[in-house]
Amino acid sequence: MPRILVDADACPVKDEIYKVAFRHEVPVTIVSNSHLRVPAHPLIDRIVVSDGFDAADDWIAEHADAGTVVVTADILLADRCIKAGAQVIGSNGKPFTANSIGSAVATRAIMADLRAGGDVIGGPPPFSRTDKSRFLQALDEVLVRLKRGGR
Repeated sequence: MPRILVDADACPVKDEIYKVAFRHEVPVTIVSNSHLRVPAHPLIDRIVVSDGFDAADDWIAEHADAGTVVVTADILLADRCIKAGAQVIGSNGKPFTANSIGSAVATRAIMADLRAGGDVIGGPPPFSRTDKSRFLQALDEVLVRLKRGGR
């Protein structure tokens, strides 16, 4: 049975996750550093970790496995979860895969070096309706695949 772990503190698609999870009857665990409001539903669980650096990421990475879909925009967390066998989807609907994560980590490192050097660079584009639609489709597809026993 698949399950969904959500890196929830800055996740813009929590409502979409609930919608898809309810339709597929898949449990969801919302992981955050602070108390977040979640629906009162038997499929929804909330884990509030300490406010320590990467505490939510550490919890998610420790609980990710081949039956897990992780929703995160954090590239380093995505890398850890992929290595644990999980399926990982960004909040914009783009999957992180074993083939794509290396270049994403490298790009992240380059951008961090540029920022550390004082370069002013833009962040990601604003979250759009297209991102939301792509996310809904990607989550639905990965859950269908996992429920059928595929990767």
